[in-house]
Amino acid sequence: NKCRSIRMLIDMNAGIVILILKIAVIAVTVLWLGSLIALYLGKPRLHGRINIAFFVLTLIALLGLEVIIRMIDPDLFDVYFERTGSRQALRIHLWFSMPSAVLLFAMLFTGLKHKRTIHIAMGIAFSVLWIGTFITGVFFLPHEWPW
Repeated sequence: NKCRSIRMLIDMNAGIVILILKIAVIAVTVLWLGSLIALYLGKPRLHGRINIAFFVLTLIALLGLEVIIRMIDPDLFDVYFERTGSRQALRIHLWFSMPSAVLLFAMLFTGLKHKRTIHIAMGIAFSVLWIGTFITGVFFLPHEWPW
């Protein structure tokens, strides 16, 4: 089957995929902090542009992860989290990351439509969830080094 041959070609390793995702989370967190600094400096337009970049890059990472999980190797992460005994760490991470992903779409909409009050309220909720996503994803999910 075609998916199996793609899998063999790239020989996916869940630990390395998680390492790549951790690097992506750190990178977009720098963007997120930059957008907050732009707000502090009174530059809401720059805040919006940075947040659009944050949204696009996060969406690319989520879609890439979904392709790996659903199409290339559906068992890849199940086996990995079972082997490393980190299934509970993944569950906790998902409690933060899933709602923050949903909020991203709502915040993009409210930001682009200039619905300031609801955007700020969601921004506070998103901040709490993103901090949880960052901490649980970067510090608690196990990864592997490629060397």
